[in-house]
Amino acid sequence: MTVTQFPFLPGLDLSEVLYREAVRPILSKNFPGLATSAALLGSGSEVLGFDTPQSPDHDWGPRLMLFLSETDFPRYHDAVDETLRRELPREVRGFSIDLARRDAGPSGDPAHHHVQILTVRQLFRSAVKLDIEQEITPLDWVLVPQQQLRSLTAGRVFDDGLGQLEPARAKLAYYPHDVWLYLLAAQWMRISQEEPFMGRTGQVGDEIGSRLVAGRLVKELMNLGFLMERQYAPYIKWFGTAFSRLDCARVYNPLFEQVFAAATWQARQPPLVRALETAAHLHNRLAITPSLPEQAESFFNRPFLVIGGERFFEAIHAQIHDPRVLDLPPKLGGVDQYLDSTDAINFLNEEMDEIKKTCGSIFAASHARL
Repeated sequence: MTVTQFPFLPGLDLSEVLYREAVRPILSKNFPGLATSAALLGSGSEVLGFDTPQSPDHDWGPRLMLFLSETDFPRYHDAVDETLRRELPREVRGFSIDLARRDAGPSGDPAHHHVQILTVRQLFRSAVKLDIEQEITPLDWVLVPQQQLRSLTAGRVFDDGLGQLEPARAKLAYYPHDVWLYLLAAQWMRISQEEPFMGRTGQVGDEIGSRLVAGRLVKELMNLGFLMERQYAPYIKWFGTAFSRLDCARVYNPLFEQVFAAATWQARQPPLVRALETAAHLHNRLAITPSLPEQAESFFNRPFLVIGGERFFEAIHAQIHDPRVLDLPPKLGGVDQYLDSTDAINFLNEEMDEIKKTCGSIFAASHARL
């Protein structure tokens, strides 16, 4: 019996059913008094709330994370795992608890469940290479991809009996103020560096190049929207979906559609300029700097209109006071702003400890030369 034969239930709801109707009763019977927390966090479209009836065709189903204290983990991990394998039902709401198999299998087999048993500290150390019990430094913040931060602060906590999980998530809720300013400033600089090129490429007859630059600027404005509304941006699969739920999308999306539909750079420029002016207006609404011009101007004497993103960079960067943030390369930004390779980001996360040491040394040497 395949999972697609059953009515779709969003993965977060399905996982909560798994916990409340199956896992929690088993724990109460076999391990009375054992303190635990339970949640569904981390990877998976369902964690972000973006799963659909298409999702059950692979790597989707009843699953959750079960947390033990640092003291109880070595003592109870194996026993809890074995008990769940033995006593969990074969299915939850018609979905097999074995995500690797379409069928539940013979009723006498142990259950190959997807209840991950770990500690809160292990989760954050594994996912973002941070010791959640220690201070998170500005360098830590800018080296963690936003997708990971979003996946740990989204999802759902079903029970926090340990009293550790929700405080840990709150610690990662969003960037500290000066780190946020640093990322905002860097995002404006990225816009500044390319905003004249949409028209210039079109002017020389390179319409493909013009469309490519326009698309890049749209993506930069979308990233700016996430930062302005203080939400972590997901990876590319769900980037547009998540953006459409931002408040600014109501204004931006119709403009972006006109940008993409335009056949020439001359037709492309007006909606793109309105989008840039919208970004300037939204910046002024944040009231984090003195008010800046919201009207686009000509790029030198050329027929290309720009908002002048470098002015926003300079104004925002001037508001940063934390010396540790000021020690960071001013225009570089966070890892998502200068890397878009999945393999590179995965490698960075795996080697995070060494990279932090190297970056710290490089940044310190660079700052000393200034």
